[in-house]
Amino acid sequence: MKVIDLSVPLENNSKWAPWWGKNKIKYQGHKVGRIAIWLLYRLTSRHLRQGLGWANEYISLSTHGTTHLDAPWHFAPTSEGKPAKSIDEIPLEWCYGDGIVLNMTHKKMGESITVDDIKKVLERMKYRIKPLDIVLIHTGCNKLLRTKEYFYQGIGMSEKATKWILDQGVKVTGIDAWGWDAPLPEQAKSAKQTKTKNLFWEAHFVGIDKEYCHLERLTNLEKLPATGFKIACFPLKVKRGSAGPTRAVAILENP
Repeated sequence: MKVIDLSVPLENNSKWAPWWGKNKIKYQGHKVGRIAIWLLYRLTSRHLRQGLGWANEYISLSTHGTTHLDAPWHFAPTSEGKPAKSIDEIPLEWCYGDGIVLNMTHKKMGESITVDDIKKVLERMKYRIKPLDIVLIHTGCNKLLRTKEYFYQGIGMSEKATKWILDQGVKVTGIDAWGWDAPLPEQAKSAKQTKTKNLFWEAHFVGIDKEYCHLERLTNLEKLPATGFKIACFPLKVKRGSAGPTRAVAILENP
């Protein structure tokens, strides 16, 4: 068996993330741990192996600030006419299943993936999506990680392509770009020009009509075969959360 990590590291990103996307990790080393033990229990270094205490970290981040699973609640307050599920309410059965990778690296930055794109790749794969498959979209945009472009450039899913995948019985999808949609600055520009409600965040808003979750900020999809592996993507159980940071992994039984 081989396990491939599909999650980006959770790290301080103040040098390259915009102000609204910053993560902060405060590291406390073993010497600080020694002081904490003294304050808590009045034990000195002679009571501690190597004369040191524990290490610890404090983390400040958005639930969307690293590899994460978006809940239906992120998209809208309702889904399929019912109250949308928050991340602590989604069925865990959705988070483990057969994975497939759709290679969309031929698409250009800023483009949206269409239904025709999906069907052509599946035809080449000779594969038919089945219910509860976890469908991963490989764009190659993870290469932009640790650059400012990561947040503003990319390749994303269209509304119609998202709906088509979900119509096959899929509940969880994923992408190796910052977001599931095409880059938001371009979507915002188009929405203003056309004065329409149907362009901005179009793929996310499919969740109003079709209940589903998607993974964002994946990596290492280029290391996976197109099919023949399992995905495990259990999110942190954030009460009433719109998403949960997730250690997503692929499990290859016969690598």
